[in-house]
Amino acid sequence: MSNTKPRALLFSGQGAQKVGMGADLYENSPSAQALYQLANTRLNWPLSDYSFQGPDTILTETRVCQPALYTHGLAILAAFEDHTGRPLRFEAAAGLSLGEYTAHAAAGSFTFQTGLTLVAERGRLMQEACNATVGTMITLLGATPEQAREIAAQCNVDVANLNCPGQVVLSGGKKEMEGVAAAAKEKGIRKVIPLNVAGAYHSRLMVSAANELAPHLRTAEISLPRVPVVANFSAEVPETPDQIRSTLEAQVCGSVRWDESIRRLISLGFTDFVECGPGGVIAGLLRRIDPAVSCLSLESFADIVKHADALI
Repeated sequence: MSNTKPRALLFSGQGAQKVGMGADLYENSPSAQALYQLANTRLNWPLSDYSFQGPDTILTETRVCQPALYTHGLAILAAFEDHTGRPLRFEAAAGLSLGEYTAHAAAGSFTFQTGLTLVAERGRLMQEACNATVGTMITLLGATPEQAREIAAQCNVDVANLNCPGQVVLSGGKKEMEGVAAAAKEKGIRKVIPLNVAGAYHSRLMVSAANELAPHLRTAEISLPRVPVVANFSAEVPETPDQIRSTLEAQVCGSVRWDESIRRLISLGFTDFVECGPGGVIAGLLRRIDPAVSCLSLESFADIVKHADALI
């Protein structure tokens, strides 16, 4: 029996990548294979090889993993259509950080090629910003958004991610971040976890990347999507192509308001979610945000075969 509840697609962000992702999509779906081949040609480097075979050190590079996750998310949709003979139905979309681009491509705001070019530039510019600065990120477990903002202000760093209740990520210069653990302890924060990242994403240290990405966004062909796409930066649905451009630009340095973005979708009537990406990270966050909603995770061709009947 088909499921007719309104459905939102959710797409993975940087950090979810893993060697081998997309390999069985490529093997089992001519349309997914075509996307990977197009990406290889457009980028002029072997995205498919890095995705399928690694090594992990290259796949985790910002310039590589962003286009790799983008292509993987859209290859899932292509493989679903090849397998079932119909597109995966959805009435809204969102994506975690980088995944917002995948959501826009899925919803028709821009073509696969336009999004790939933007994501490749974003990854390259963010990697350059990481190389030019000395930054890091720390997860606070058990912190409220208010506590996190107070700690960020006290230590002169930024709130990078508001992922779900009790999980906030701070981002900033390594020297400034040294004070976070003590400040968090003073507020009784349960746990402070340093992240193994190349730099301070979603912070003021990314301002050069945001500034240099802006002209690419201004000249990219962007239209209103077929369905609402919630922006990380505002946790709202942009209403014009220029609003899409400005939220994607602001997102580079701004906070990823994922908790609020999901709650926005729930307020619009969405309780049925499908995660497109590796690792089930987003499904885990959703369980923390609202245990009453459902979320199926599609990562591989085997997942598509397993869940196809429930999703048609």
